[in-house]
Order: sequence, then structure tokens, then C-alpha cells
Amino acid sequence: MPDGPTPKGPDYDDDFYAWTQHQAAVLREMPVTDNRFDREHVAEEIEDLGKNDLNAVRSQVRRIIEHLLKLQYSPANDPRYGWMGSIVDGRQEIEDKITRTMRPEIERDLARLYRGGKKRTVLAMTGHGEAEAMARMPEACPYTLDQILEEDWYPEPVETP
Repeated sequence: MPDGPTPKGPDYDDDFYAWTQHQAAVLREMPVTDNRFDREHVAEEIEDLGKNDLNAVRSQVRRIIEHLLKLQYSPANDPRYGWMGSIVDGRQEIEDKITRTMRPEIERDLARLYRGGKKRTVLAMTGHGEAEAMARMPEACPYTLDQILEEDWYPEPVETP
């Protein structure tokens, strides 16, 4: 038996992602005397619940980056409001899922998420004959996570030469 009270851990309602990771770790540490209980797989399932939310946030960040790049670099005028609507939707999805402990993970992944969003942008712009605009897109992510998540923030369009 451990000395002193056992720390409670993250609260389910405050940070679901941290709670799932903590509960899985606690479950793995608990002694099991009944071999009918599949502790490892139950712990994995609990972890995966939190990881599903984290992956959903990553997906929305990639989507927002794709549309921010299109707004900034595409010379097309017609679908701009559609891109903005997609950004609004993505930001709302993130707002519903992101937690305090997810944010540092997303920030660490931002370069990789940018590469994915940029790749989708390049494919779309190539299909519309916008190769010149693609050449102006930066290699590194030009947006901070705060900008990506900020309601009503959009980059200024880059002037077409």
C-alpha cells in the first residue's frame, strides 16, 4: 500500500484527453487477481478515446492550414468564402475538443501538420493551374497555433506579381 493519499489525477470534465491517459496508466498499475479481466486491452481502449480527440484536432488544424494557404496564396476570388467557412467550421470543431494538455502536443506537431496542409493545398492548386502561386508558399509554417485557432483571423493575400 502506498504511503499517504494517492494523487487524484486529471479531472474528466476539465481535460478529457489527460484523464484518459491517466486512467489507462492507473489501470495498468493496478494489481489484477482475476485473469478474466483483460486489463491491457481495456487500458488501450481508454487511451484511444483520448487519442481519437487528439487526432480529430490534428486533422482540423491541417484543414485550417490548407484553407489559410489558399486564402493567402491563391489568386482565385470565387471560393474564398467557402474556404473561410471551412476555417470557421474547423475552429469550432477544435474548440469543442482541444484541452490544456493537447495544445502542447499540437504545437510540437505544427511543422508536420503544416506539411500535410500544404501538400493538400498544392494538389488543389495544381488542379486549378495555380503553379505560380504555389511557388510562393513558404517551406515552414507561417502561422502560429494562436493564429490558426483565433476566431476571425485570416492572413492577408499575397499580391500576384
